[in-house]
Amino acid sequence: MDPADFYTGLVVELYSPLKSGHEDPERYARFVLDSGEPALELGCGDGDPLLALRALDLDVEGVDSSADMLARCRELAAQEGLDVVVHHQRMEELDLDRCYRSIFLAGPTFTLLPDDGTALAALRRIRTHLTPDGTALVPLFVPTPTPSEQLGRARATTREDGALLSVAVTTEERDEVARVQRSTLRYERVLDGLTTVDERVWTIHWYTRDGFRDLARAAGLEVVEVQDDEGRPAAHDASDVTFVLRAAR
Repeated sequence: MDPADFYTGLVVELYSPLKSGHEDPERYARFVLDSGEPALELGCGDGDPLLALRALDLDVEGVDSSADMLARCRELAAQEGLDVVVHHQRMEELDLDRCYRSIFLAGPTFTLLPDDGTALAALRRIRTHLTPDGTALVPLFVPTPTPSEQLGRARATTREDGALLSVAVTTEERDEVARVQRSTLRYERVLDGLTTVDERVWTIHWYTRDGFRDLARAAGLEVVEVQDDEGRPAAHDASDVTFVLRAAR
């Protein structure tokens, strides 16, 4: 399923309450302050951590392929009294009238791009929107297969209005050669005796380090560093890493 279609309707409603964790805005604030403003968050979703960065008065805009997620982001920004500029565009088709000194993804949203060709197109658009002295952060990860005993086991929470919200992986297939994992997710809301269910196929496409370097090079970007979650040089065998990119000279 296309990411723009995945993050719609019930999925957007349940996204934040069922999210397993939140991005630490400090790391991205530090990145923007070090690399410079203006900044752009790709795949900003409902505003985590975009809104926290705007609360620090940083010049950060957002872009996302999901209109529903952006509507939620604007709603939350209004509740917090924040001005936020967001753009409804696909990462691989990014076409804005501004260049940025800092471009980043907060979390491995890049792995939602379905294949290497789409990833290359996205990297080229990142290169186009970077200032000559700009820097980009692209976190990546390699998903682990869901253990068979956890298939169908829901993660659940109860909302303030009494709604029972849950999500579960029901089926999963994995192609090591294509570097693709497809998981069927069952989203469910039970409120006042009424059950609403939606099933979506969530596709993750991952990269080898050398493969991503090749894509970045083809897009006119050079890898400055590969970092871990703490911003330190990543171990050679680490699967969750962040690539620091700059325009190739």
